[in-house]
Amino acid sequence: QVQFVESGGGLVQPGGSLRLSCAASGMIFRFSHMGWYRQAPGKQRELVAGISRGGSTKYADSVKGRFTISRDNAKNMMYLQMNNLNPEDTAVYYCNTAPQVVASGAPTEYWGQGTQVTVSA
Repeated sequence: QVQFVESGGGLVQPGGSLRLSCAASGMIFRFSHMGWYRQAPGKQRELVAGISRGGSTKYADSVKGRFTISRDNAKNMMYLQMNNLNPEDTAVYYCNTAPQVVASGAPTEYWGQGTQVTVSA
């Protein structure tokens, strides 16, 4: 069964940094386009960063220049380096497939627990 386990969240002050990790299993990771999603209270889940199976990246305008997505196919891992965080980045962050970074499509139905990121002074 497909499974995603997110980690690395926490409480950070504005301007701070965090690095999120995603461990994927039950799928052929290296063939999958992947992405980081987030859901803030009262808002819909949104894709903030995606990476194709070939390594091409795409970012939401709100995080462009601050977040960097990467992947390690040998370890079935994906990462999100988040710099210069601001309170608007506060959300639960999830990883999943992201076929929409290269074409139409939707993530799998398998969502993990996510990791909470809170940006506050």
